[in-house]
Amino acid sequence: MAEKRGAITRLIDYFSDLPSIGRKSAERLAYHVLRMPKAEALAFADAIRAVKENLRPCKTCFNLTEEERCEICTDPRRDQGLLCVVEQVRDLFALEQAGAYRGLYHVLQGKVAPLEGVGPEKLTIDALVERVRQGAFREVIMGTTPNVEGDGTALIVAERLAGLPVALSRLARGLTMGASLEQANRDMLADALSGRQKL
Repeated sequence: MAEKRGAITRLIDYFSDLPSIGRKSAERLAYHVLRMPKAEALAFADAIRAVKENLRPCKTCFNLTEEERCEICTDPRRDQGLLCVVEQVRDLFALEQAGAYRGLYHVLQGKVAPLEGVGPEKLTIDALVERVRQGAFREVIMGTTPNVEGDGTALIVAERLAGLPVALSRLARGLTMGASLEQANRDMLADALSGRQKL
């Protein structure tokens, strides 16, 4: 019995380490897993393993993919002249769910945060500049979070892209200051995209 208790306690601990999951929610999730049929629980565990073992950054845009290039980069129906720069893959997912954007993306894999030791060199800014230099983009949209760090990151990217023959814009301020893209609803994201402004 001690071994089972140890296992369930470890599971509760793992769930409680997840963002926005308190101890009580972690306990409910752990006991839900315990009640699942064995095949379903093992399929859940396999899904977690597959994510960790098979997903990697797309060689072009740094989205997550199981192939060399993601399905967005390889989709010929996407607008090849439009590029939206986002901080994280979850921001890309949020914009895709809004369904109002049909261009390409570039994931910076973070934002410039000097107090946390994250400078521009730790992001994929160099790859972005090279991509824009070699591509046929007519517009680059800054989709960074509307807060001090996100605005600072957008400014650094804009400075690096200055002089290249591409229009720069940013998402409209329909997004609340300090809000993250993943927390915005579909309508807010659609309005922000359609009302984007020149930098």
